[in-house]
Amino acid sequence: MSALLESPPALQLGQRLNTEVFASMKQSFVGKDEIIDLLGLCLVGGENLFILGPPGTAKTALVHDLATRLEGRSFDYLLTRFTEPNELFGPFDLRKLREGELLTNTEGMLPEASLVFLDELLNANSAILNSLLLALNERLFRRGKESRRLKALMFVGASNHLPEDDALKALFDRFLLRVRSDNVAPEQLLAVLDAGWKLQRADAPPPATIHFDEVEALQRLLPLVDLSPLRGPYAELVQRIRHAGVSISDRRAVKIQRLLAASALLCGRMAARVSDLWVLKHIWDTEEQREVLQSLVGASLSREDAQSGDHPRARAGEEADPEGLARDLDAIAAELPNADATETAYLRDRLGILDSRCHWVVDQEKREFLRMRVLEVWTKFGR
Repeated sequence: MSALLESPPALQLGQRLNTEVFASMKQSFVGKDEIIDLLGLCLVGGENLFILGPPGTAKTALVHDLATRLEGRSFDYLLTRFTEPNELFGPFDLRKLREGELLTNTEGMLPEASLVFLDELLNANSAILNSLLLALNERLFRRGKESRRLKALMFVGASNHLPEDDALKALFDRFLLRVRSDNVAPEQLLAVLDAGWKLQRADAPPPATIHFDEVEALQRLLPLVDLSPLRGPYAELVQRIRHAGVSISDRRAVKIQRLLAASALLCGRMAARVSDLWVLKHIWDTEEQREVLQSLVGASLSREDAQSGDHPRARAGEEADPEGLARDLDAIAAELPNADATETAYLRDRLGILDSRCHWVVDQEKREFLRMRVLEVWTKFGR
């Protein structure tokens, strides 16, 4: 095992993915760094990513671009309410059927792909739901007596809305991480127009330099990553997230460890750090949970000084808007005198989130002003 841990090619592959694949994608897709980093994390971690966002925000383009940069088979499909299992997994093999065998011809279909993209995922109907659930969770395809192990290293699903009925919530649950894809900020629009025009003029996609088989070899290193430096802080953070009302089952908590290990591998490390906890910002089930997770995970990350070799996403987005925080604090102070018990509890939770956010203000003078303001508001709760 020690020889494998010290194998330079294994650790170098994570760096190659960053430089040859993901860094290049970030140059082509302005304002999509977070999604690209999560695609890389789930690819190495062998888990599934759900992308939520309106049409025209590059959800499909990002996954297609990733597929062109990696050598091997990919599969994508736009689901409708009428999509049948044959369209995803393949039809029955007619030659075998004449011989009395019910076998599926999977050539060019989902079972043979290393990267699978399911657009408009939540259009899935009951006819394909069970097959998809098994494929996503167990990487298996089963039809009658036929059972096949799938080659998929990662599934990516996309939709412009979150699930509403229980059947689709079960499908959504199979995607361990979630991320939003929105239109870029106004100040980035010119850069988007320029990058988009360059993509239109490109004669051909860049040649693939990394094969999916190499990524699979990197996935086999996941169990060898040392998680012991992280396990205590991770367990503490999971408990804090649960206490805040965000559900994390024991099963999900165990699976997330693969992504913590993947974060380390992508940074060329065989040992996890507290900075790898950044991935927990993306385990939300509802839009309302996103800010709660940003705050709780951010507070855990802030306890550790930045080190060389940290995943860059661990420190991304640290900047907070001091003017916005001040307005929110004033609003809480104004609402509190007339609040009933339920509203007071909500305002208390909200103040706790803002309290954590104040630590991320860059300007020291503004940060100190906000900290004093937070203490003033806390006193109004009798704290």
